[in-house]
Amino acid sequence: MSLKVKLGLLAAGLMLSGCMQATTYEATNTQAFKPKDKELLAKIRYANTPVAEPYRRAIVDYHRKEAPGSIVVDSDSHYLYYVLDGGKAIRYGITVGEEAMAWSGIAKVGSMTEWPAWHPTKGEIERLGVPTFVAPGPDNPMGSRAMYLYANGKDTLFRIHGTNQPEYIGASISSGCIRLTNEDAIDLYNRVKVGTIVVVLDPKKGDSPYKPQMALQGGGTYAAMQ
Repeated sequence: MSLKVKLGLLAAGLMLSGCMQATTYEATNTQAFKPKDKELLAKIRYANTPVAEPYRRAIVDYHRKEAPGSIVVDSDSHYLYYVLDGGKAIRYGITVGEEAMAWSGIAKVGSMTEWPAWHPTKGEIERLGVPTFVAPGPDNPMGSRAMYLYANGKDTLFRIHGTNQPEYIGASISSGCIRLTNEDAIDLYNRVKVGTIVVVLDPKKGDSPYKPQMALQGGGTYAAMQ
């Protein structure tokens, strides 16, 4: 195989893996933290493991058709996108649920809470052996912020929230909800509002914004909510 062919195959592989996507990493803006955030984050007892670089919060190119201000969850690639103007988005690394417990579809943020309590479902109590109530705080699996998703006026029981296990960002281990680091959960929470559109892509369809061959087609599902 010639050197020219090898270089061509390498370039194609990089494009398919999403490595050609323009990326600008963002530092945590601690000035956006409230006094309570600083107080509780200072009390964390979990290992504050640095997030691997591919899953750090970043501003990236975005080619789908969702309107600015929308959220798109790409479980396949473990990313959540907050769509900006000008073909850009803020990309957050996430922990996602195991496939059997995953949810996909179009929803809206129905309510939002800072430092939420956790009321596990009956299924979670039986499956995980957790108590019926966990008070707000750094040890709570819901973390610093929670955004509750509703579809057709009903609670989907699917949440976007913080975590007390940041070491699992980029993995599929949770009970079905979308977890961000507590710092990223605060950042996203400050950008969204009740009524924000949330598109959770079907992982079986492979329509990830992180795959340029799909993203450049400009596919999108936001129009279904018009």
